[in-house]
Amino acid sequence: MFCLNLFQNRSKRLEKVHVVIGPKSCDLDALISAFTYAYFLDKVSPPGVLCLPVLNIPRTEFNYFTETRFILEELNISESFHIFRDEINLHQLNDEGKLSITLVGSNILASEDKPLESAVVKVISPVEQNSAELEFQESSSSLVLKELLQEAPELLTEQLAHLLRGSILFKWMTMDPEKLSEKQEEILAVLEEKFPNLPPREDIISVLQETHSSAHSLNTEQIMLKDLKELSDGEIKVAISTVNMNLEVRVRIFFQVAYHSSLFR
Repeated sequence: MFCLNLFQNRSKRLEKVHVVIGPKSCDLDALISAFTYAYFLDKVSPPGVLCLPVLNIPRTEFNYFTETRFILEELNISESFHIFRDEINLHQLNDEGKLSITLVGSNILASEDKPLESAVVKVISPVEQNSAELEFQESSSSLVLKELLQEAPELLTEQLAHLLRGSILFKWMTMDPEKLSEKQEEILAVLEEKFPNLPPREDIISVLQETHSSAHSLNTEQIMLKDLKELSDGEIKVAISTVNMNLEVRVRIFFQVAYHSSLFR
């Protein structure tokens, strides 16, 4: 199991720490990209460099990310192997001159991490592409996979392929295009040809759709935090949350709002 091997290397002498981290939304694409790229770096970096994927959320919030937990549980990757943002002091490492950062899924740090900008050595994010001509903006997972296939194809295992394919399919699913772009189809075909025992795409998509929309185990606060996005201009910070609901609930809320609004006219 690649995550287990990665975290067993914590005992290395810490000359340098190379952290791979995504945005606070901690979506499946960014998380799988961080895991995979940290694994790749761990294999190719010189001795004395500890390469770690860091989830950019507190550990207590991990339960909100149902589709992410599903993929990891499917592959028996224990939550105990993950490192969360509240468990590592990146600012101290940076002050000591030990920190390097690769950003995945975003080209900017969270507002509270702006002092770490000097430590950023690489950005892997679709927004870094000139994507105007793409049918479908590539996922970070596909960008990481392309680099892995180019630089160290021998590191690609069936477990990694399962993670990356699930992430790419989920990204496509949430973007809701009519069909996969040619580029995405090509990269998935590479995985499926190399590992023919991967589950059918339809099965993965069906389960991911179910887990993404499921909020049965979450309370109201957790539902609001699950898909929380943060926008900031450096001074003002705005939080935007997405809540899934069926048409019946949406109509009921609409009429309730309309009724209460009429009372104050």
